[in-house]
Amino acid sequence: MSAKVAIQKFSFPFSCAARLSQPDELTQKGCVQAKALALHDLQDNPIIREPNLVAVVEALVHDENRVQESQKSPPMAAAKVLDCAEASPSEVVCRRSAFEKLTVENEDQRPAAKRQLSSESAARTITVVKKSAVRKEAEEQRHLKLKPQRATPCPAAKGKRRCRKDLFTNSEVFHRVDSHAIRAGAELKEKCVYDVKTIAQSVTQGARNELERIRAIWVWLCHNIEYDVSGYLGHSEKVSSPEEVIATGRGVCCGYSNLCTEMCREVGIDCQEVPGHSKGIGYRQGQSLKNVKSDHLWNAVLLGGQWFLLDACWGAGRVDMEHESFVKRFDDFYFLTDPEEFIDSHFPDEEKWQLVDAPITQEEFERRVFKTSTFFTMGLKLVQPHHAHIVTDDGEANVCLGFSRPATFTYEITQHRDLLHCGASEQKESNNSSYGLLTVSHRSMKLQLLPPASGVYNVKVFARPETATTPLFWVCSFTVECPTPRAMEEIPENPFLSWGLQTAAGSLGVAGSSQGSEVAEVEEGVFELALKTSRPLMVLCELVHPQLEGTVAKRCLATQIQPNVLTCHVLCPLRGFYRLTVFVRDYEKTDLKFQNAANFLLHCKGKVVGLDELFPPNLGSVCGPGTRTTEAGLLKFSHTTAVLSTQQGKCNITFHNQRDLELHTVLSREEEKTLTLSRHLFCTYTDTKVTVSVSLPDAGVYRLGLYARIAPGGDFNPMCDFVLRNSCDQPCPPFPCVFSAWRKGCVLFEPRVGLLEPLSWVRFRVRVPGVQRVSVVGETRTDLKLNKSRVWEGEVFSGNGLQQLKLAAALGESSDMAVLMTFDIKQAVREE
Repeated sequence: MSAKVAIQKFSFPFSCAARLSQPDELTQKGCVQAKALALHDLQDNPIIREPNLVAVVEALVHDENRVQESQKSPPMAAAKVLDCAEASPSEVVCRRSAFEKLTVENEDQRPAAKRQLSSESAARTITVVKKSAVRKEAEEQRHLKLKPQRATPCPAAKGKRRCRKDLFTNSEVFHRVDSHAIRAGAELKEKCVYDVKTIAQSVTQGARNELERIRAIWVWLCHNIEYDVSGYLGHSEKVSSPEEVIATGRGVCCGYSNLCTEMCREVGIDCQEVPGHSKGIGYRQGQSLKNVKSDHLWNAVLLGGQWFLLDACWGAGRVDMEHESFVKRFDDFYFLTDPEEFIDSHFPDEEKWQLVDAPITQEEFERRVFKTSTFFTMGLKLVQPHHAHIVTDDGEANVCLGFSRPATFTYEITQHRDLLHCGASEQKESNNSSYGLLTVSHRSMKLQLLPPASGVYNVKVFARPETATTPLFWVCSFTVECPTPRAMEEIPENPFLSWGLQTAAGSLGVAGSSQGSEVAEVEEGVFELALKTSRPLMVLCELVHPQLEGTVAKRCLATQIQPNVLTCHVLCPLRGFYRLTVFVRDYEKTDLKFQNAANFLLHCKGKVVGLDELFPPNLGSVCGPGTRTTEAGLLKFSHTTAVLSTQQGKCNITFHNQRDLELHTVLSREEEKTLTLSRHLFCTYTDTKVTVSVSLPDAGVYRLGLYARIAPGGDFNPMCDFVLRNSCDQPCPPFPCVFSAWRKGCVLFEPRVGLLEPLSWVRFRVRVPGVQRVSVVGETRTDLKLNKSRVWEGEVFSGNGLQQLKLAAALGESSDMAVLMTFDIKQAVREE
């Protein structure tokens, strides 16, 4: 038997075969007549493909088995058989259409004996089917998960409903279909082809099943028809007929839905228009739809015996009512949208077209929060509120969204406007952030809204994936009614979108924070922030208060950079709210820009710090021991914090200089007074240990700068700064004035002050390695004696203060002596 003959013999439409095979309706003769009619139609049917022939033949063999059994049925069946055998041409057309939609049911739905017979018959007759075609069909079914079933006349699906993800994994599987539909549409438009049938057949050419055909039609509609804003607003005549919509390339919602229905009909897809209300163009938030005529049309298509929803009008773009324009933007979300998500924005006139297990009322639809397609494509979840209209409690309203993938959020709060779709649907920066607090945690976003005055406000929430660089897109909307605002101090604006650690902080190297995203209450005007890091980082901080000048704000911050911790010390000189913003970059990658890692809201409502208590104006960006000092080999600091307090006006800081670097220290309060404080520092260097002694002249805040010469002959580089806070009102005397001959290994035990009492005996004890003689020279010269501990010591008379005392040492037998340091003598008080 030839392949063509085999195909003709067994290509009987399964939909007809299944209907004619009932025992009380068929005779063998009747079926033969019906097959003859179907054969004539089948020869002209362009939709049947070779890979489907096996399934068709198996169905026919199964049908013939049932026909043989039906011969044993009562004679009553003969009359009904004639109805089937003498089918009218219109009935044959219906069978052809049904055949285009349906395929054979799965093998394991038939009894084992009949499956075997069907398989054997198919094997004997359809040997010409290419194996490659079979493999191709199997590959399609893996990517396009649609499993065709017999169509049902009502929209409610029986059993468990299939979701969009059950039909296809993602839109990438339609790349070939989409590309062809867009390309074919452009070619037809260039040729001025406006015929619905021609366009439908052209754009669906190459489509391998119903799913791909409806996809091609929907993509063509979205890319070739724009919303007729002018017609909607009454500025021009509306375009409605399919031909006019195609020719002008514009139409309102009925133009999209009518054209979709017509094109589907041309390619044998069952498509219905669904009228109803939508929260689209012209929708007013909170409006009642009771007794209001429906204003929108969309479509439902039957695929595999189940109805699916789609809206090409919303898929083509959006209408900006503020500018009375159409913003063209392809939105794949509205292709076969799951009913549970579709119902948030589309409410059909007939309840059955909701296609949800638990239909909602029109009142519930009105109260539901409006969510854009981005809300669903980003996988967001609404935690609270459950309805779109919120009334503040004590001047506060709260919104909470959950998410499964890291995201960035911001919001916009404006005076209430009737229309929902006003302005742009994307936003790059935060707006009016002083009216709320937005915080983002690991899996949720919380927005605390604080309207500034009584009234009704519109709130739009914007979001984007954390790694995206695009603007943030509108995801949902609310209205907030504020009967009585909360009396609050002004909150500084936050241009960095949210409070607390940013969602990208982990990737920047910030692993945790001592402060959460909630408001931090500042006690005594002092706050300390610690950020744990997963790798060495550099940090910059910014402090903002509505009434605080920038130059003063800089004196409110001191930062300490350690390999695994970043610490920021904050002083608050004013009451109210502060924004503390943290920027970081990798420590060694100096070419990288600093990026925002965290923003904290501080509230100081009690004691504040006086302006004279702020950090010194010339404080460096690196305070306290940390990464930089460790790299230089300066280790084991006696004080590991950046801020030191003393009640006696004195302190000693010790550390080890492992690389024997040349060091330099500077003490200052203000830049112009740097030199006057040099006598209040004294450094002692023995072996690897360094001791920096400080004696402060009065109460206040000081900067102690530590510098080191890393390379011989190079400049001194800043290592770190210490902040010294002295609360002692009594001035401490200065140290002796030290000269260059005072070098490593020299130790001054007594006296430790550089200002001596006149006419008194002063005990000197000093260690100076490698010298032959140590003397104190004033009005007379006194040689010190070397004791068993290698310390030079002796009693020296200070004199009347007319001359300084000089501590000098001779390195050899020469009489020349080098001055190590000098001591001042107080002027003697003359008796009258």
